[in-house]
Amino acid sequence: MSLAKHWRLQQQRYRLIGVQCEDCGAKLLPRRLVCPQCKSHNLQPYSFKGQGMVYSHTVVYDAPSGYDGYVPYPAALVRLDEGPLVATQLTDVDIDEPYIGMPVEMVTRRLREHGESGMIVYGYKFRPKLKD
Repeated sequence: MSLAKHWRLQQQRYRLIGVQCEDCGAKLLPRRLVCPQCKSHNLQPYSFKGQGMVYSHTVVYDAPSGYDGYVPYPAALVRLDEGPLVATQLTDVDIDEPYIGMPVEMVTRRLREHGESGMIVYGYKFRPKLKD
């Protein structure tokens, strides 16, 4: 990954920045240029709270290149409180703990090292929601 691409994706990786359609109210992540619901181009940046529930989950035993040192790890589809589904790794949880409906929150964590340079790539993961 180039350094330029790394910085370009920073908002999405660290702060869950998507867009909200000003015409129909749809909240979208990742960002899009056109609303898939009403076809509007009237989209404004939107910061997601980073909270939601596990919609579906699995355990990854055969990871993609670059992640093979982390197996096995839990992964999930998380339905954000604002609506979108996000594919993510789960953290701070044993592989047999996740369940459908589990309340979770976003945290920034190390994802992997990139290439021979060993650049550490950080991004979002979700963990069980801490008690208020």
